[in-house]
Amino acid sequence: MIKTLRRYLPILDWGRSYDRGALSNDLVAAVVVTIMLIPQSLAYALLAGLPPEAGIYASILPIMLYAIFGSSRTLAVGPVAVVSLLTASAIGQVAEQGTAGYAVAALTLAFLSGAFLLLMGVLRLGFMANFLSHPVIAGFITASGILIATSQVKHLLGIDAQGHTLPEMLGGLWANLGDTNAITLGIGLVATVFLFWVRKHLKPALRRLGLPPFAADIVTKAGPVAAVVATTLAVWGLGLTERGVGIVGAVPQSLPPFTLPGLTPDLVGALMVPAILISVIGFVESVSVAQTLAAKKRQRIDPDQELIGLGAANLGAAFTGGLPVTGGFARSVVNSDAGAETPAAGIYTAIGLAVAAVALTPLVYYLPTATLAATIIVAVLSLVDLSILKKTWGYSRTDFIAVAATILLTLGLGVEVGVASGVAISVLLHLYKTSRPHVAEVGLVPETQHFRNIHRHKVQTDPSLVTLRVDESLYFVNARFLEDLIQKRVTEGTTIRNVVLMCSAVNEVDFSALESLEAINRRLGDMGVGLHLSEVKGPVMDRLKRSHFIDDLNGRVFLSQYDAWRALSPGAA
Repeated sequence: MIKTLRRYLPILDWGRSYDRGALSNDLVAAVVVTIMLIPQSLAYALLAGLPPEAGIYASILPIMLYAIFGSSRTLAVGPVAVVSLLTASAIGQVAEQGTAGYAVAALTLAFLSGAFLLLMGVLRLGFMANFLSHPVIAGFITASGILIATSQVKHLLGIDAQGHTLPEMLGGLWANLGDTNAITLGIGLVATVFLFWVRKHLKPALRRLGLPPFAADIVTKAGPVAAVVATTLAVWGLGLTERGVGIVGAVPQSLPPFTLPGLTPDLVGALMVPAILISVIGFVESVSVAQTLAAKKRQRIDPDQELIGLGAANLGAAFTGGLPVTGGFARSVVNSDAGAETPAAGIYTAIGLAVAAVALTPLVYYLPTATLAATIIVAVLSLVDLSILKKTWGYSRTDFIAVAATILLTLGLGVEVGVASGVAISVLLHLYKTSRPHVAEVGLVPETQHFRNIHRHKVQTDPSLVTLRVDESLYFVNARFLEDLIQKRVTEGTTIRNVVLMCSAVNEVDFSALESLEAINRRLGDMGVGLHLSEVKGPVMDRLKRSHFIDDLNGRVFLSQYDAWRALSPGAA
């Protein structure tokens, strides 16, 4: 019972050994992450088309719930750029931005995403993340980064422009370019340049001035806060709202409220598929970050428990006025680098954000939306990695096609089509690659017991014996391919008396493949050619013995390929 509870409640594990040293390190990390999250949470709420307080609310209870149920010691959960973009795209199709229905749709999306993640975790379906290949994920994130950055240009210009795809966004920007507010543009450009400089040059500059590494890192992470403070004071002190500069405006000064998602059949039906896509993308992004950080500290995470932790976090967001959340790369790296030892750092961060929600929200009234847009642009451009196109082109043309297609579809048709296409492309690529498995004809390496490809090595062969090494599991997609290959090879000449399938790389034989093997056995038998197997793995042999195939086999099953060679080759010693 206790073991089961510790599995589903990792806090019972790390909480037992919590001490003053961990408390001190976690508190320091929480201060650094809190400073970073205040402007970031506001910005990602803006990206999702929600009131700014929704970003802060989504960073309080969800963080606490993940700390209780999540398996990563340093993952920081909250709104992230890609998920916020997916949120805006999904709920923008069912409600108008700025309405109560829009906010309810966001809560519903978080609820459905949380429920789906929780169900996957309970059913231990974490392996499903493997259906998205890394090149496809890289292509989708790159395209999403471009879309996110482009969507924020309107706030830098102070104009109104709509669109969910790159052509729509660019068209909207071009059509309204004449309405650009020069002051807003100036604020946005200064903030963007400053944030880029902070990210790349502030820390080295502070180190040259003699500041200790940790202090320099904290000051660098506080760079966005400095941009927020400076531009807010400028707008307030110079009365720039009267000159058309857009601001955040009034933000409720309160803790997260209790909210209820809308669960009407029409709304649930409209948001179910987007919720599943958001769940999958968020989980893949979160797990990759968590695994990277855990490896650095020789820790491990449980993907199935991560599903439960992220599911609980999203359910928390749904009932406290938030939006869908997941583990963020930037904040998690900052959390880890700042010295966080346990998920308690996330709890302290949530407390800090709760204090900010109660005491500091009036201070952001005059915060220009151009500054938040600059924060988003600087953050997401680090996600854009067009070099993946060059890398995949040089290594694998099929992977290049997958990446290029994902990028083009995401940019041209929107993020939902892009991510759905990415999943489909990943599965189709896998099916295509395994439908034509690598099958090598092998021969004996002289003076050894090893067998290698006859086209790559100088090996001994026997014209009456053909040995084919199958380098893939056999299942319905590639079963017929093997049939055709053997049929073609055997009918090329009349001297072949035996065919050996070397099965050292075969981990599975499904029923379709079994029927193909039976057909091969019958055809070769009719031709007077023996069919033999070698190096069959135990689990595969156990499965084959459940059928009549082994009994009906017109040849033998050999423990090793060398045994088959000695028994079937007339010239073997």
